[in-house]
Amino acid sequence: MPEYRDFQPRLRFQSTLALSPSGDEVAYVDDSSGQFNVVVQNVEDGCRRVLTTHRESAVRKVAWSRNGDRVVYLADRNGDERTQIYQVPAGGGEPVQLTDAPGVQHEFGAGNPFSPVGDLLAYTANDRDPARKDVLVLNVDTGEVRRVHLGGGGTHVGHWSPDGRLLTVVDWLDSSNHRVHLLSVADADARQISPADRAARYVLGPWLPDGSACYVLSNLGRDYMALARMDAASGALEWLDTPDWNVEEVAVAPGGGTVLWTVNEEGSSELRCRRGRGEAAVVLPGSRMGELNNLTLDPPGRCAVMLGSTPTRPWNVAVLELTSGDLRWLTDVDPPAARASVLAEPTLVHVPCRAGHRVPAHLYRPPGRREPVGVVLSVHGGPMSQERPVYQYDGFYQFLLSRGLAVFAPNVRGSSGYGRAYQESVYRDWGGVDLDDLADAVRYLREQSWVDRSRVGLFGGSYGGFLVLSCLARLADLGWAAGVSYCAPSNLVTLAEATPPAWRSQVLAVIGDPVADAPRLLDRSPVTHADKIRAPLFVIQGANDPRVPRSESDQIVERLRDRGVRVRYDVYSDEGHGFLKRENQARMRSSAGDFLAAHLVP
Repeated sequence: MPEYRDFQPRLRFQSTLALSPSGDEVAYVDDSSGQFNVVVQNVEDGCRRVLTTHRESAVRKVAWSRNGDRVVYLADRNGDERTQIYQVPAGGGEPVQLTDAPGVQHEFGAGNPFSPVGDLLAYTANDRDPARKDVLVLNVDTGEVRRVHLGGGGTHVGHWSPDGRLLTVVDWLDSSNHRVHLLSVADADARQISPADRAARYVLGPWLPDGSACYVLSNLGRDYMALARMDAASGALEWLDTPDWNVEEVAVAPGGGTVLWTVNEEGSSELRCRRGRGEAAVVLPGSRMGELNNLTLDPPGRCAVMLGSTPTRPWNVAVLELTSGDLRWLTDVDPPAARASVLAEPTLVHVPCRAGHRVPAHLYRPPGRREPVGVVLSVHGGPMSQERPVYQYDGFYQFLLSRGLAVFAPNVRGSSGYGRAYQESVYRDWGGVDLDDLADAVRYLREQSWVDRSRVGLFGGSYGGFLVLSCLARLADLGWAAGVSYCAPSNLVTLAEATPPAWRSQVLAVIGDPVADAPRLLDRSPVTHADKIRAPLFVIQGANDPRVPRSESDQIVERLRDRGVRVRYDVYSDEGHGFLKRENQARMRSSAGDFLAAHLVP
């Protein structure tokens, strides 16, 4: 019988990479040691070296110094997300911890955190006030730290200006209303350049070489995120690409001549390129795949390095030659099952809903299986996230297919990728329109002749786990066969009350106020309706989860066990929100797959 380890990639990657200033080497984070650590690999010959060997700390993000002599990174401990800043010589050596405040979250910005000269390192930290992230600048030569901007709960550093005088900074008032500032590092003066009277999201990109403007992604006056240049003096936007899909990332070659960006078209990434200010944008041939991210251009602007994945190829580091369109994989972490050619591609379907819209969904059917078959309805987290055609959950879908199960993965209302209105429809409405869409999805499934109507189960984590519990409790009459929920809220009031201070403003905007909105939040909470749950349930939790505390899982488990309902409960003492350690991930997904197969396969 197939095991999950047959489908687990030989290496997993964190969503971060950085190209050396020369363009010869790329730094990324993989789990070849069993934990996420920093690796440097030569772009041409593939020679690699492991720079760190943390066991309890997981590296989350990596960047390169301006002269290429060192790599800086963020790492937390056992999933607590209180990341500290470290540096390590690029050629190898002992890491040095640059911050040592275990209760504080430190974060780099979207660009290189080092100033153009290379002596200053910009980051955010909530050391002054746990509810606010300030911008700080560390002189890596002298150790001096200066606080240059008093931020809010969602403050993020962008990019240094070419002359090193300014930093772009974005303050999130909430998830949909951002303010862009130009921060003068010398005198700590911040000037807002985005309109104060128009709510919009902004993702900060690199500057133009002359410092006159910077690239941004924004949905100002639009339903979708688009690519623009933002004038440094006036904040005016010059739109460069405004597709009816989200632009997700932008990268610029150091000389400024080549600009590369991704467009998320119906969930798949498409690369677009522009060479020279007056030239038209072109779609790069052969670049479309499940997802591409962490775009980085080499100094001449001839090739791009990025992370990519498809439904049958795990995440790997890829190198794209922009002129020829040739794509080569710098890493190759295919699992044993890939060599047996047993991996399946999904089909994109659209579910008609009673509200009049159609919900996109990726449908995976087990090849060569006698039908009808059981189906796992998989609900992504977020909610501001999107089910995409990638090697999802490091091969978990393919593992379920090998056990004879189909997987149906919808993007219900609240998902990103389908415009502002679609995404924001679930704000302060968790368990509302999203649950309606899931009800329509399961009804659609049961109309398909190949589906075993008595064997439809659920799988989801975080917000997706909340919807799993909500389906089992509030849609119990749909006759679920089983459910797996991990790191999931069960009580929206206690979840909001326990939110870390730095995220409180986001929770108020997206979930609601635990005092003023308590009646509605309690009514939408799975624990309130736990007495209706009849299906077997498997709950999984990280003990150190800062986003969804263990108490959320404890509540639902206790209620069910008091009633004698079958519920399995696994708690991982050395994990947080998600599972970073390789062995823990393998055990968790093996157990989840076995549980679903036991209840959904005849």
